[in-house]
Amino acid sequence: MKKLRRINVLMAIILLSACTKLKDTPYTTIISTKFNPTKDDIAALVGAGYSQWRFILLDWNGLWRAQEVTSDQLVIPKRPWGWFDDGVYQRLHRHTWTTDDDVVNQTWSRTYAGITNCNRIIYQIESGLIPITDEKDATLAELKVLRASYYAILCDFYGNVPIVTKFDLPTGFLPEQNTRKEVYDFIVKDLTDNIPLLSKENTEATYGKFNKWAAFTLLAKMYLNAGVYTGTPQWEKCISACDSVMNSGAGYILEPAQKNVFLTENQGSKEIVLAIPMDEDYTNNWNAFDLHMQTLQQENQATYNLKNTPWGGICAIPQFISTYDPADARYQNNWIKGQQYTAAGQMLYVAQGDFAGKPLSFVNELPGLEKGESVHGFRLGKFEIKMGSTNRLSNDYPLFRYAEVLMMKAESLLRLGKADEAAAIVTQVRQRDFVTNPSRAVVTGAQLRGGSTYQYGMKDAVNNKFSNEGGEDLLYGRFLDELGWEFDQEGHRRTDMIRFGAFTKKSWLSHAATNNINRTLFPIPRTEIQKNNNLTQNPGY
Repeated sequence: MKKLRRINVLMAIILLSACTKLKDTPYTTIISTKFNPTKDDIAALVGAGYSQWRFILLDWNGLWRAQEVTSDQLVIPKRPWGWFDDGVYQRLHRHTWTTDDDVVNQTWSRTYAGITNCNRIIYQIESGLIPITDEKDATLAELKVLRASYYAILCDFYGNVPIVTKFDLPTGFLPEQNTRKEVYDFIVKDLTDNIPLLSKENTEATYGKFNKWAAFTLLAKMYLNAGVYTGTPQWEKCISACDSVMNSGAGYILEPAQKNVFLTENQGSKEIVLAIPMDEDYTNNWNAFDLHMQTLQQENQATYNLKNTPWGGICAIPQFISTYDPADARYQNNWIKGQQYTAAGQMLYVAQGDFAGKPLSFVNELPGLEKGESVHGFRLGKFEIKMGSTNRLSNDYPLFRYAEVLMMKAESLLRLGKADEAAAIVTQVRQRDFVTNPSRAVVTGAQLRGGSTYQYGMKDAVNNKFSNEGGEDLLYGRFLDELGWEFDQEGHRRTDMIRFGAFTKKSWLSHAATNNINRTLFPIPRTEIQKNNNLTQNPGY
């Protein structure tokens, strides 16, 4: 059975519903004089703070979908059997989301619930409700770093949000709004203050938790995007944080094959710096981790002997797939394409729509956002789909991995004018993807300084032609390509596109360039504005 850090509940883990209401009702009272926590108890206590990460990232209309379906890599077109859902996926693709859309509301409420969990546990420890002695400083440091990871989501997604660090708040408390720079500074300070107190170990005991190196990786991500968040780039600091991980001696390496990181039994991967542990038997809410259900056709149930029928929705944008070198193992391994078969090797045929009765063969074509038949679009296959899976995958989700540390350093070097040094690192990352064609793994500094190979442009569904915007004008666009090929389907793309200036300035499929910088932030949910008159809506909404 897959190893999962199973948490024995010390108290009721209260997953809060919406909000900036940052106080809950304690349903379990711990009497401190009768409770002497062991090391395992402390791990379980802290584990309550981590639980929200999966809800934020992977639950329906969560952060993952917001990061990917707004980008130039993935799309959810309307299908003959559904996937219109009041136009929400079309609004994500077209960047016309509203203050009431689900991703806007869910990301806010789920993330603040994670912050509240952290604040609650910190309060219980600091007030003595949970008496910790030997591990107190390290436990509090870990919780503050975890809380910083939740604020990092809010900083990237909304920008100007309230910073709340207290749990024992008065009834009716309404937090004040902070600027994006204040949120950024708060995150960086909490990380730098607490990293020295975290564990240096990279073992089963620290798996799925913030050790020193996972915290440095988060710090590097903040520095990587500092120019977007504050207007002041921090490339040198990003390199320093990456070097801390690279020189840690903690055993992080690039896996010989990228696919190893995404296997069902991936908990032993030495590339994973921080994981969200998953197990279909224990992570049991319906949408816990269901990318395979969202992307596979109904007929593909027979391909993997799935226990539930897939829903056939999300697929790759053909323009992105066309950027791959066909010899790239990531092209071969990360996408489900071509003729589909049953587990026994029999051909599958389309059951519904205009292609009913024809072979189910996924093609790199898509008429547009308004219509996608069974055969249209390559499907998501980066995470291994175990034979006999339920509607939930059991692959641990690699939130941070060593390849990301290397690529953050490479990007920072490139932007500091050290293109050849950057190219050496990018080549190192690519080498495992071109084992039979090693010369094709080599990238030069001149190439990384060049534009993107992505042929941007909007499709005219009537004439089946694209406007010709190209990608040559994107500064360091080839590096953006490299990020796309390495981190496809991992929930990175929106943030990367914003950093490279492509998110609002380029068109793809049915998305027209808006040149609207305001769309690099999501709006604060309308319901939150109505509840708290201290909040001011982000510009443009």
